[in-house]
Amino acid sequence: MTEAEPTARRIVFVTGPSGAGRSSALNVLEDAGFEAVDNLPLRLLPALLEGPGAERPLALGIDPRNRDFSTNTIMDLLGRLTGVPGLAPELLYLDCTTDVLLRRFSETRRRHPLAPDDRPSDGIMRELDMLAPLRSRADVLIDTTDLNVHQLRAEVEHWFAPGGHRRLTVSVQSFSYKRGLPRSVDMVFDCRFLTNPYWVAELRALDGTQDAVAAHVTADPSFAEFENKVLDLTLLLLPSYREEGKSHLSIAFGCTGGKHRSVVMAERHGLRLAEEGWQVSIRHRELDLRKKEEA
Repeated sequence: MTEAEPTARRIVFVTGPSGAGRSSALNVLEDAGFEAVDNLPLRLLPALLEGPGAERPLALGIDPRNRDFSTNTIMDLLGRLTGVPGLAPELLYLDCTTDVLLRRFSETRRRHPLAPDDRPSDGIMRELDMLAPLRSRADVLIDTTDLNVHQLRAEVEHWFAPGGHRRLTVSVQSFSYKRGLPRSVDMVFDCRFLTNPYWVAELRALDGTQDAVAAHVTADPSFAEFENKVLDLTLLLLPSYREEGKSHLSIAFGCTGGKHRSVVMAERHGLRLAEEGWQVSIRHRELDLRKKEEA
């Protein structure tokens, strides 16, 4: 594979037989910072290259289900893009043996896109024959026959992730137990044992983003140890989650009303993780909901 110019925009065409892992590879590329688009009609590619966000690397999933799919068209397109200054087109081909492809279709009970009314084996053979020229043209060929999803991720990241490093984004949020746990959270911490500012008249109308409330909560004798142990636990787990291939981790702090104690913890925890170099977003469910109701 020819190494791309440092300033060139990478455009990775991702193809291969159905069942070989193309969708999984696109997900990995998206996690690595690529704008990932699957089954885009090729005639729309010029508009995509010139549109908003044109500085981001681009990953395009292509297969015979594309409305205007043609092996010759793709080969010509790769050739033309190679000569465009500032662009670095590459072809990633996900390969797999016929018997394993057949087994995967049998396990999922899916119909093959090129043989919806025939045996999957017929569709597999048609597709492999159709894709043969692209397989020969590939800049990177990854055989997924013996790879699990984690090994495939590692292979794709090796070739395409910046510096070969996995990215993991962390979202930290606060919530009220009265409205139930947030959906799809990975780690939940209960802050209801901390001193509650609600019972202090001058603090009741404020929230945990304000200094007076934060000072009251952090003055609780149990706060510092709780905060440090939660941080230690999170920093212990984050690298392992990243190595496992997880691209996003959600951490939630709850209290009774979701306005004071949990907000303080979410704010401080998110900022401390950011100081440690993690990509973090912070949101407060109840405060955001209240803003929408008042708008």
